[in-house]
Amino acid sequence: MTRVSIHPVKRSDAQEIISANLRSRDYHAPWAQPFTDMTGFDAWFGPLLTGPNAAFVARDGESQGIVGVFNLSQIVWGVFRSAYLGYYGTVDFAGRGMMTEALLQVAGRAFDQFGLHRIEANIQPDNVASINLVRRAGFLKEGYSPQYLQINGVWCDHERWALISSADRGV
Repeated sequence: MTRVSIHPVKRSDAQEIISANLRSRDYHAPWAQPFTDMTGFDAWFGPLLTGPNAAFVARDGESQGIVGVFNLSQIVWGVFRSAYLGYYGTVDFAGRGMMTEALLQVAGRAFDQFGLHRIEANIQPDNVASINLVRRAGFLKEGYSPQYLQINGVWCDHERWALISSADRGV
C-alpha cells in the first residue's frame, strides 16, 4: 500500500475537503484561505470543468483522509507547455512528509501524462514550510516578484519557484 495517493478532484470529494479545510483554518493562516462551504467549493470546482486547469486530492493510503489539495492552473500548451501550481496541506497529516510524496506524484502527472515542460509555484517569502516543500521536490528558486498576488486585500510579495521536466533536462 502506498503511503499517499492522488486522484483528480471529483464533486463527491466536496464535503470531505470542506471538513478538512474547516479543521485546518488556523494551520493555513495567513498563507491561504481555502473554501469552507459548498458555495466556495463550487466556485473553485467549476473552472476545473471548463478551463485550462486540473486539481488533485492527496489521500493517506491507510485512512483515505485528505492530506492536501493541488491545483495546476492556467495550463498553456504550444511552445510554453507550462502551468502554475497551487497547493495546501491539511493539519491532520502535517509534518509527516506526505505532501512531498504527493507533490512528486502531481509533478509526475503534469510531466508524464499531461506533457508539460514546467510547473511554477509562487510562494510568500515567509512561508518557510511551503518553500521547504518545493525545495524537497526539486524546485529551483528563479526570482522574486514584488506585490505579485493579492491575499486578504493586501498585495503580497512572492518568490518564484519552478520545476522543469526531467525529460527536458536530460535527466
